Amino acid sequence: MIKIHTEKAPAAVGPYSQAIVSNGMVYTSGQIAIDPATNTVEADTIQAQTEQVMKNLGEVLKTAGSSFEKAVKTTCFLADMNDFAAFNEVYGRYFTSLPARSCVAVKTLPKNVLVEVEVVAESSL
Repeated sequence: MIKIHTEKAPAAVGPYSQAIVSNGMVYTSGQIAIDPATNTVEADTIQAQTEQVMKNLGEVLKTAGSSFEKAVKTTCFLADMNDFAAFNEVYGRYFTSLPARSCVAVKTLPKNVLVEVEVVAESSL
């Protein structure tokens, strides 16, 4: 197993890695809308938070020898399912390969963000 870390995405806020590569696959931890430059959640809309999440995921995937195009499965967590359509607008611009996906509403997310996304993808590492 290879532990993945990049300064271009938020540091883990607990005892876990940003991602793990194992047997040609990368498993990312859920990414939330923390801006790694400020270590804060600056966006307040679902679209803006989803954009930040995708930037963070992109950096983690890149460091892990992967990309959005190599995604096999995503799991998406929304604080409010009424944000589903707006979330999909942003999500769809990044995951153009249409990986399998689960999307669920949850009571609360870390730092009270509106969205969290994790990815399983093929890796070249």
